[in-house]
Amino acid sequence: MFMERKLEKYQAVERSIITTYRKRLWTKFVKAIKEYKLIEENDCICVCISGGKDSFVMAKLFMELSKHTHIKFDVKYLVMNPGYNQANLEKIKYNLQLLNIPATIVDTNIFDVAYGMQKNACYICAKMRRGALYNLAQNMGCNKIALGHHYDDVIETTLMNMLWAGSFQTMLPKLKSQNYEGMQLIRPLYLIREKDIIAFCKAHELEFLACACKFTEEVEIEKDLSKSQRYQTKKLIEKLLETNPNIEKNIFRSASNVNLDMILGYKTHGKEYNYLDNFDSEE
Repeated sequence: MFMERKLEKYQAVERSIITTYRKRLWTKFVKAIKEYKLIEENDCICVCISGGKDSFVMAKLFMELSKHTHIKFDVKYLVMNPGYNQANLEKIKYNLQLLNIPATIVDTNIFDVAYGMQKNACYICAKMRRGALYNLAQNMGCNKIALGHHYDDVIETTLMNMLWAGSFQTMLPKLKSQNYEGMQLIRPLYLIREKDIIAFCKAHELEFLACACKFTEEVEIEKDLSKSQRYQTKKLIEKLLETNPNIEKNIFRSASNVNLDMILGYKTHGKEYNYLDNFDSEE
């Protein structure tokens, strides 16, 4: 009688991606890559790991993709440390080792610089982090950066823009960089639900950083989150689901079901158009 060999944690995680969670994670990951053409032949992709659940799960999905795809591409794993406290940084290092992810950690002082700003500190921090990621990825020889935004991020962003910015725009699955020639940003978790990522992490007893921002170290996180636009939008969607189970699907679909004949105005390539521009035309 043969005893089944006990798997290491990372091996169990990898196996469940293509078995237990195949439909909820793996299939949707592959579908997004194919549907939105996120990966092409000879790409070199920088998978950015922030320390949270989404980016870590994305990294493992990419590791599986490298084993099972016929497309020739390269992957590099990056942790850009904006100035995490020691406890958070050690947690990230522990999870990298636990999950057998060969990531490079690069230290920066972004938190300190942004924290010293009296106005728009969060905006400046986000802009600096994005710029640093592009710069680091390009120096690593990558032409694409993969971020861990998922389906729920997409629909929340779409609704947030309508309610708080008075603008209809969504979070796209890929973007061309305006400042770094030849660089693109991709979102391979675009079709994956957050609840499935959470379930996957709980099943394997994985713990990741919830929020490592320096600013939240000085406030009550739950109290602070309740004031955020994203938190309020998330709660609004939950409330709407009580009466319409298709709310999430409809918000997501709306961004690819725009009827320009029934839009007051729109902007493309920096130019604005008004529906009256062609109102009296024969066409």
